[in-house]
Amino acid sequence: MTPGKKPLVVVTRKLPDSIETRMCELFDTRLNVGDKPMTQPDLVEAAKVADVLVPTVTDHIDASVLSQSGEQLKLIANFGNGVDHIDVTTALQRGITVTNTPGVLTEDTADMTMALILAVPRRLAEGAQVLIGEKHWAGWSPTWMLGHRIWGKRLGIVGMGRIGQALARRAKAFGLQIHYHNRRRVAPRIEEELNATYWESLDQMLARMDIISINCPHTPATYHLLSARRLKLIRPGAYIVNTARGEVIDENALARLIEGGEIAGAGLDVFEHEPAVSPKLVKLARAGKVILLPHLGSATLEGRVDMGEKVIVNIKTFMDGHRPPDRVLPSML
Repeated sequence: MTPGKKPLVVVTRKLPDSIETRMCELFDTRLNVGDKPMTQPDLVEAAKVADVLVPTVTDHIDASVLSQSGEQLKLIANFGNGVDHIDVTTALQRGITVTNTPGVLTEDTADMTMALILAVPRRLAEGAQVLIGEKHWAGWSPTWMLGHRIWGKRLGIVGMGRIGQALARRAKAFGLQIHYHNRRRVAPRIEEELNATYWESLDQMLARMDIISINCPHTPATYHLLSARRLKLIRPGAYIVNTARGEVIDENALARLIEGGEIAGAGLDVFEHEPAVSPKLVKLARAGKVILLPHLGSATLEGRVDMGEKVIVNIKTFMDGHRPPDRVLPSML
């Protein structure tokens, strides 16, 4: 790129106005004003001309896109924490740096996870529907719409990173007993703070929990981590909550087990084939067995602005000739 010339930054989706304005001030920025998701051919064209590409989780930046990128594309500054939609290894091989936006989504996602942990056992969505549905509410009854208490129950957290730990702090305040499975055991001071029990065996933990929360990233190693075999280990009275990535759970097996009464229910904010949602899960939601949300885990204005600011810092640092603070390497995945 010519010294002094602003880099061409292509943004694939509409971002908060304040972030777009700042990007236009700093860079030669192409915005997606209509917020229509880019097709693969659109992404290929963007990769051919951009100095910096700013994708989101809805954009699949795979080897076929990267193989056609222009020589000037040197940075993919992802708007989001997860990078499972980007072929980081191929990008690195082509001399393209990849960054993400870690940390800023932690509290928002933990809030949403805790909301689902409260909502599913207490049947909140099902109860809310009663008042806006076609049937008339007959009034309070001692035995109607009974859910389950969460105080004193065991919560099994799959993935004890930033979000998992933030969730554990919230859950502890609600009287849940904290258990977790992670690639590596967390520091003793964190276990002591959370009064958390570590399980080296995911199978053994799943078989003993009342509520299971998925908080690990989607990687080749975690694809269908909760497989049909593992889902069958879960107690019939237990609930599953997923605000991480849909691919971590075998959705068909989960729907089948809930329908058969072998798992009590689920709260899902992410899906295996987004934006498509399994008709089986929709049917279960209508029957009050699961709560489905449209990927709202990090959907706060504050969170989106924080993400955008991190993207800008990564781009500015990289263009100034320094290593960006949120660089992603294949070894980190």
